[in-house]
Amino acid sequence: MADSSPADNLSPKAVQEQLPSPDAHGAEHQLSLRSLVSTKEAGIIIGKSGATIATIRDSTGVKAGVSKVVQGVQDRVLSVTGDLEGVASAYAEVARLLLETPLSDSSLPPPPVGSFTSIRLLISHNLMGTVIGRSGLKIKQIQDMSGARMVASKEMLPQSTERVVEVQGSVDAIKTAVLEIGKCLLEDWDRGAGTVLYHPGAAGDAGVLAGGLGAQAVTGSTGGIRRTSVAAGFGGYSGDRRPSRGGSISGPSGVSGERRPSEGPQVNLNDPNLRTQNISIPSDMVGCIIGRGGSKITEIRRLSGSRISIAKVPHDETGERMFTIQGTPEATERALMLLYSQLESEKERRVNGSNSEVPASADFA
Repeated sequence: MADSSPADNLSPKAVQEQLPSPDAHGAEHQLSLRSLVSTKEAGIIIGKSGATIATIRDSTGVKAGVSKVVQGVQDRVLSVTGDLEGVASAYAEVARLLLETPLSDSSLPPPPVGSFTSIRLLISHNLMGTVIGRSGLKIKQIQDMSGARMVASKEMLPQSTERVVEVQGSVDAIKTAVLEIGKCLLEDWDRGAGTVLYHPGAAGDAGVLAGGLGAQAVTGSTGGIRRTSVAAGFGGYSGDRRPSRGGSISGPSGVSGERRPSEGPQVNLNDPNLRTQNISIPSDMVGCIIGRGGSKITEIRRLSGSRISIAKVPHDETGERMFTIQGTPEATERALMLLYSQLESEKERRVNGSNSEVPASADFA
């Protein structure tokens, strides 16, 4: 299997950040689609020294990258950003590569022409209704039009608000299905605000709260999806936002292990049941979670019984802030649900067009 070059170990979120919002002037809309692929599939897609993925970029005009390898994790994230036709063409090319390249024994012949393959799209829970349609009419229409078979999961992926739509079929069928799904996503763009992106990984991986449509994605087979647990402690961050294993309880960009009075209840750092969860939040959503004078975050700390610290400065060029939650498994889970609920409320408020109650630049509590 070919090793990936640094340029191709691209953070899925980094691709997402290149995604502009649709405008009202008829400009070509850009779409970002992520997908889960197995580590073996990732090697095929990247190619030797990144040659294959570079060819895909050049031939389709998209930006594409694959997340870094995480030890012990079988899935990686493929992200593709470009105009709708380019993204559909890129995923058709990926499907063709997976059909033509044996995954196990290189001595085996490629499958016959007309064979089927599959991709699994990561779709925001809030956008699933757009793709499925009333009484399933839209998804049936896409299947009839493309000849592909589509299966939508009922459950959201761990620590995220994304669900899987698996698209099965020929290369041409997959291209048509991706094209039609992309149209649905672009037509209902605002509903994707606040999506919590899924990242396959080992225990303690950070969730990412997306401020917009974000990376609706193609994924690998369902066998590679695993539930992420929340681990105690974390170290630094790699380019794709996964905490390294072990290390002291200290985070990037000013998230310190030292407790500040405003961080919430006292937490015994020596407690064997202590869990730490890291959440990366877009800058335009930070204020609504903190609230005026820190009222919202204080309430979340009180109700959850967890300690929540907030990075003083963005941890990278995207402007995102890192929230670190510490407490018992129950407390961290409650805190996550309260954070997600607050984000969902803000998303609905924005979609409904009301004025912002809390500026994104609100001071940290």
